[in-house]
Amino acid sequence: MRVLVVEDEPKMAALLSRGLREEGHVADVATDGDQALAAVLAGEYDVIVLDVMLPGPDGFEVCTRMRTRKVATPVLMLTARGAVPDRIRGLDVGADDYLTKPFHLTELFARLRALARRGLADRTPVLQAGDLHLDPASHRVWRGDTEIFLSNREFVLLETLMRRPGMVHTRDQLLDHCWDTAFDTTSNLVDVYVRYLRQKIDRPFGVRSIETVRGAGYRLRTDGGHHAPSAG
Repeated sequence: MRVLVVEDEPKMAALLSRGLREEGHVADVATDGDQALAAVLAGEYDVIVLDVMLPGPDGFEVCTRMRTRKVATPVLMLTARGAVPDRIRGLDVGADDYLTKPFHLTELFARLRALARRGLADRTPVLQAGDLHLDPASHRVWRGDTEIFLSNREFVLLETLMRRPGMVHTRDQLLDHCWDTAFDTTSNLVDVYVRYLRQKIDRPFGVRSIETVRGAGYRLRTDGGHHAPSAG
């Protein structure tokens, strides 16, 4: 999952983002309401963890503005308050779930997984390019009748490419979407993981689906790959 954590308390933000990364997810952090809105409108997230008490627009206002802008990303709202009216207000302004502090990280992660699955099922069919298929909801990839097993990061990278087949994605765009702000943008992570993907989805089948566009980036062929002597 790609998760936006909106939390102004540094220790809590660090705990959540570190825990999500250790679980294999991508985690970005916003520390106030204005940052949160900018991040939501600039990027695509699978789920948002949104604290109620924030500098600037509070969590209720952030959620309200998101929904007004037709942003349908699932929202899990965090609050230190146990009052029923606050929980009701959060749901009324568009939050999908809530969790009262303090909480166990394992419960938070389980709720996020459930929200992400629900969001994927609502908006995403099985992606297809030729005989290459990717199911975001079940986290499965297969070519023809052969299932392909990918790591979490490989899966996110392939899903990003398959959502816009034929479109060139720059390395910066792929790094921004498939990793998080904790990674060095000068690294060659994208090239390394494209090589990993080619070794799994192309070479065993004697095809080339991920093309290198010199000076630009990478794109996935709309036909899912053509036969070639090497994946190049």
